[in-house]
Amino acid sequence: MAPIDLRSDTVTKPTEAMQEAMRHAELGDDGREGDPTVRKLEALAAQKVGKQAALYLPSGTMANLCSLLTHTGRGAEVLLERTAHIISYENSGISLLGGLFYRPIAGTRGAMDPTALEFAFESGLASKQLAPALVCMETTHNTAGGAVLALEHMASVQRVARAHGAGVHLDGARLFNAAVALGVDASRIAAYADSVCFCVSKGLSAPVGSLLCGSAAFIERARHFRRMLGGAMRQSGIVAAAGIVALECMIERLRDDHANARLLAEGFGQIDASLVDAAGIETNIVRVDISASGRSARQWVSDLAAEGVATSDYGRSQLRFVTHRHIGRVEVEQAVTAVRRVWERAVQPRARAAG
Repeated sequence: MAPIDLRSDTVTKPTEAMQEAMRHAELGDDGREGDPTVRKLEALAAQKVGKQAALYLPSGTMANLCSLLTHTGRGAEVLLERTAHIISYENSGISLLGGLFYRPIAGTRGAMDPTALEFAFESGLASKQLAPALVCMETTHNTAGGAVLALEHMASVQRVARAHGAGVHLDGARLFNAAVALGVDASRIAAYADSVCFCVSKGLSAPVGSLLCGSAAFIERARHFRRMLGGAMRQSGIVAAAGIVALECMIERLRDDHANARLLAEGFGQIDASLVDAAGIETNIVRVDISASGRSARQWVSDLAAEGVATSDYGRSQLRFVTHRHIGRVEVEQAVTAVRRVWERAVQPRARAAG
């Protein structure tokens, strides 16, 4: 049997409809006069999030960096929740390529404290340092286990940023997961940011790409930074065609991923309550605390691989499971069974030794 791959929703394969669209895509040179299929995807992306324009990029990391460069200038300060993906996994681009500084803001489940954010602005001005130029939010929040920012919270962050003349960027890699979880259009979420990026290559199942969206002037400037970063592609309509199908056909089915993530968490919770609180699962990411087992997360990854389940370690004592369209109820049950077996092998010897 093929392994049950719960490492990430980036492992999704394109659908038959996507492959058909890719075969028949109208092509051009996106680095020169433009690729017509890319332009169609960009227009659709902008419409979906309520912005004037969009730019197609190879990855979410490049989209975030391109946005930060467009919003700011060398030596500027960027404020982010302390566990944001941009800080945890993309900070080398910020410092080495962008010449930017970042300041982590305390938060809870990925939501930065507005009072701490206000203080960051005031302390920067009081000490005659460069005033922060940009505030970044993230939803869904990867490190917080797929947590969704409340719209009221996003509004409060936007108010603080605007009061101090700073822009707002939203890292919305899984923006449509957040929209489905909240029961709103993605444009409602994106309204609280000047720019937003999202991936079509995660739960939406397209093979490649992210979209950066904002005002027409912002995107025109971002296009130059995309070229500087090496992101100007050629006949990229081949992969953009799959992105169009993703935005037209794949958003609503994200509900299935969320439901399967809750089933997965409930199954783990029945093994032992310390593993996960199923009530905290909002989207398609399940963070599991295996510290009570006495085994490291890396050992768990190896043990689960032997059981036919692929997952990821997060630090020494946590695992991450991510549901996607290749994971159904059968795969969920098999993953729960595998975790139960590893848990019992780890815990029973400890229990006997303690007895």
